[in-house]
Amino acid sequence: MGYVHDTAMQQYISPNQFNYVTGTWVDAAGNVAGTIVRQKTAAAETSVVNILILIPSNSVAQKGSKLNSVEVDYEILTAAATSITAVLNKITRGADGAVAVKAIEASTQDLTAATDAADVDQHRLTVTVTTPPWIADDTYYLLELTCVCATTTVLEFLGAQANFTLRM
Repeated sequence: MGYVHDTAMQQYISPNQFNYVTGTWVDAAGNVAGTIVRQKTAAAETSVVNILILIPSNSVAQKGSKLNSVEVDYEILTAAATSITAVLNKITRGADGAVAVKAIEASTQDLTAATDAADVDQHRLTVTVTTPPWIADDTYYLLELTCVCATTTVLEFLGAQANFTLRM
C-alpha cells in the first residue's frame, strides 16, 4: 500500500460557492473573455463575503488536510474601496444540543487592507495560516472578507484557491 504526503495540493472554489451576506450581487461576464464573476452593484456599504474552504478532514491525528493558505481573485472597478480585510474562522461543530464554536485562526494577508487590497485593479489576496493545523473531522474553515465600499465601488469576485497539504 502506498502513502500520500503531498504538500502542493490546490482546490479551486467558484465565486458561485461564496456566501454574499450584504449588498446586491449578480452573475456577470468577466473582463476576461469566457470567464464569469459575481459582481456587487456599486453602493456605499460594507459587504461581508464568506468562502467555505472545501478540503478533506480526518478523525485521525495528522491525517487528512492541513490548510496552508487561501488565494482570492477579485477586481475593483470604477472607484477604490476603503478596505478589504480577511479573517480566517475555524468552526468546530457542536454535538447534538450544543452550538458550534467559532474561533479566529492566526493568519496574515499579503495585501494591506486599506491600500493595496482596496485600489482599482485586479487582485490576488493571499491569506496565509500562521501555523497550519491538520483539519479534524469536526472542524471546517470559513474565510470572511469584509469589503468597505465607496458609493461607486464595483467588486467582482472571480474565485478562490485553497492551498493545502494532503496526507493519507
